[in-house]
Order: sequence, then C-alpha cells, then structure tokens
Amino acid sequence: MPDGQDFEHGDKIERKQMNDLTTEKADLPVRVIENRILLVRTEKVMLDEDLAELYQVPTKRLNEAVRRNRDRFPEDFMFRLTPEEAHVLRSQIATSKTGRGGRRYMPYVFTEQGIAMLSSVLSSKRAIQVNIAIMRAFVRLRQLLATHEELAQRLNELERHQLDQNYRIDQHQQQIE
Repeated sequence: MPDGQDFEHGDKIERKQMNDLTTEKADLPVRVIENRILLVRTEKVMLDEDLAELYQVPTKRLNEAVRRNRDRFPEDFMFRLTPEEAHVLRSQIATSKTGRGGRRYMPYVFTEQGIAMLSSVLSSKRAIQVNIAIMRAFVRLRQLLATHEELAQRLNELERHQLDQNYRIDQHQQQIE
C-alpha cells in the first residue's frame, strides 16, 4: 500500500441491522458509529454515505448541502478519496460498485471537525443528536488509544526492567563461576 494511505475499518454491520439501530431519537450505540470510523491518510474519518445513513438523508443531499457551504469545509475537515483509496475501501467494506448504478464521483470523507461542521449545515434535530453521538464515539476512540499507548509504554518499561534484571543475574553467575 502506498505511503500515507493507511486504511482500517471495524467489523461490518449489515445495512438492515444499522437501520434498525438508527431510531428517530438518534439513540445510536457508540459501537455502531465506531465501526464506521476509518483511518485514511492518518486521519480518523467517516464516509459521506455512512454519515448520510446516520442522518437519514440521501448521500446526494448531504453532499449538496456541503457544496452550498463549501467555505465551511477546508481540506482538513473533508476531502475526496482518490480512486486508489476508494478501491481499497471497496475491497474492505461494502460500498457501491463502479459501473451501472454506482457512484459517479469518488466519495468524500469527513474528519471529526468536518462532522462537527455538518450539524450547522444540516440544521435538524436529527443532525444535532447524531453529531453528539459521533463526537462521543471519537472521544471514546481517543480514550482507548491513550489507554493502549499507556499500556504499551508500561510494557516497554517492564521489558527493560526484565532485561536489566537478566543482565544482573548473568553478571552474578559469572562472578560466582
């Protein structure tokens, strides 16, 4: 995979199951949203089609609202996937196939800041509730990553301590011999 084009995706969720979980109250389990957060170009992002599904609007309408307010979405808030990135994602998750009935344009992805800006563009109660749930999911992911980093650091310290102890034991054994 070319440098700078990292991709990760959580477990797939069937579209029907996803629709069952998105209620009018927007009682979205954080796990449902976390599974839709991807890592693209070292940024945590969500696909336009996943966001549209959560907001319960057609992807076309979401992108139209963004185009009408383009000045609110700089490149670090939203960017279009390259054909290569879209191909890699298509092979990892269920996205529209190219050709008949598929998307005409490469999908947009939105960073956490871009998603926050969407609530001002899609000014509905649903958009506000979904954005709150999405922000909670991003916070939870940051907390999980921080915990993993702390654990990795502690493990490294323990390994260093273990190696130091092994070295001292070897030194003592050599002195005894």
